[in-house]
Amino acid sequence: MFLHVSEAKYLYGYTLWLRFNDGTEGEVDLEPELNGEVFGPLLDPVQFQTFRVDPEIRTVVWKNGADFAPEFLRDCLRVLA
Repeated sequence: MFLHVSEAKYLYGYTLWLRFNDGTEGEVDLEPELNGEVFGPLLDPVQFQTFRVDPEIRTVVWKNGADFAPEFLRDCLRVLA
């Protein structure tokens, strides 16, 4: 089974709540990853909050073309008890 993001919600700062197709869910803080030409602009809180789950590639994407692989997001996930 290929891993993909099935749902995403903004929580606070640069933290999203994610649910994956394997049923895993939790929080991921993306602030440490927001650097460079593609991800740096997402340090603008307004820009960061424009994410969506793309139905084709099934991960979190932004209007500027930035996205994170579902496997990377899953590795960064803080699972809530």
